[in-house]
Amino acid sequence: MIIVENLPVPLDRRVWQEARHLKSLGADVSVICPKMKGYVKSLEMLEGIDIYRHPLPVEASGAIGYLIEYSTAMFFEFFIALKLFFRKRFHVIQGCSPPDLIFLVALPFKLFGIKYVFDHHDLSPELFQTKFKGNKWLHKALLFVEKMTFRTANYSIATNESFKEIAIQRGKMLPENIEIVRSGPDLRRFKIIPPNEQYKNGKKFLIGYLGIIAEQDGLDLLMKIAAIVLKERNDIHFAIVGDGTELPNIRKMAIELGISENIDFYGMVSDDSLLNAILNTCDVCVNPDIPNELNNLLTTNKVMEYMAVKKPVVQFDLKEGKFSAMEASLYAKTNDLNDFAEKISLLLDNPEKRKEMGEFGYNRVITQLSWEHEKKNLENLYSRVFAEN
Repeated sequence: MIIVENLPVPLDRRVWQEARHLKSLGADVSVICPKMKGYVKSLEMLEGIDIYRHPLPVEASGAIGYLIEYSTAMFFEFFIALKLFFRKRFHVIQGCSPPDLIFLVALPFKLFGIKYVFDHHDLSPELFQTKFKGNKWLHKALLFVEKMTFRTANYSIATNESFKEIAIQRGKMLPENIEIVRSGPDLRRFKIIPPNEQYKNGKKFLIGYLGIIAEQDGLDLLMKIAAIVLKERNDIHFAIVGDGTELPNIRKMAIELGISENIDFYGMVSDDSLLNAILNTCDVCVNPDIPNELNNLLTTNKVMEYMAVKKPVVQFDLKEGKFSAMEASLYAKTNDLNDFAEKISLLLDNPEKRKEMGEFGYNRVITQLSWEHEKKNLENLYSRVFAEN
């Protein structure tokens, strides 16, 4: 049984890939997740996987809001898990962060021999530190909750080496109980197809962004970068694919900067054919993650998804972003928006460089980072989990 709180399934691409692969190996898989826009069925079976969705208040943006959201989510998660336990007993609970509170749902079931696997997607202490700067008590509380999560977990799934190091150092987990499973793109979903000029809106070039639009994702920086680039040239259009709590503010900011006519906001795109059409039309893709302690250690799906369709990337110089993309990306100086803008223009004016970087990124995905490679690590972990049952 997989529990995820921050996104519904199958929208959460990582969780859905994990669930599908475990199902393909013969496991009986159920998922508990929230209802969100476009995913509102309380019970749905997709590809043989039962998905149980629970109500959730409007996505939180303040400390009290998060308390309400997480308390509500845990209530429903435990209630649904309890019903499932008596209906068709599960043997493993996989809890996906954020938040790090799902261990509270798992604890009672551990009394019955149920294993708990912590799928470490986000660094909650660092995440909330970026949202509520200077709140030392909240930071200490989240570090404690993180510690309890690792103590409860029999095994942990880390998204990269940085997360594995945190599991060892802060979580005191044994290295042999941690498996790195990166969120590699599924090449059955991301396909290389001819570009469609309609998405450029009459311009020569298209700059693309794909991902969540939350406070830490840097779309406010991207709007400022876009304004800098558009001041120098008028041959560019922008495609923003994604949704999140900050989307209304970003739309408003684009209007205030006078660049809204140069940007299409597509929202959350669940149609793979549309997603592929937009991405394949892009000349350059961007990752404007704000340089901070959190983003420095995160592996973002979007960078590898850009690479899966041979797109060169521009992003800030962040540790894990640099590990993922290597030579498929140009790296702007920390918080230097002008440098970021200059690197976009440099690529637009150099088609050979774009092609070279795109090929490098694609080959890296094909040979090392795709889900075809990463799913084997998930198998390795669960072979050990079930060997103990």
